[in-house]
Amino acid sequence: MDVSVNYLAVFLAAASTMVVGSVWYAKGVFGNSWAKLAKVDLSKSPSTGQLVWLMGSTFVASLITAYILAHVAFLSNTFFQNAFWQDALTTGFWLWLGFTATRFYVHDAFEGRRKKLFLMNAAHELVTILIMAVVIGLMGY
Repeated sequence: MDVSVNYLAVFLAAASTMVVGSVWYAKGVFGNSWAKLAKVDLSKSPSTGQLVWLMGSTFVASLITAYILAHVAFLSNTFFQNAFWQDALTTGFWLWLGFTATRFYVHDAFEGRRKKLFLMNAAHELVTILIMAVVIGLMGY
């Protein structure tokens, strides 16, 4: 079986993660609470080189996530044969629950991080993955 992936959808889904992160962690939304819980000093700005590395590597990681999501959504749709957007969204949720939320929990529990920080970060990842799934699902393969 050949797996079809819409590379434009993958790119746009990856780009959406940058928008979601920028809004989610903005100072007026969850940024200040997150910084306090994660012990991040927002008054310290990264150098231009650090910022380029952070944004570039984050986008590459998002491209990988979007590609895997599109790939697995195609397989799910081949099996379930619902509307592609529906199978993409369902797949995104189950991948988030099985691989993201649970792994965040394990790391945060052993690192002694606050539950509120876990919930904030896990919810961010859920919103991020679901928006990626909507982009992928609506654009098809």
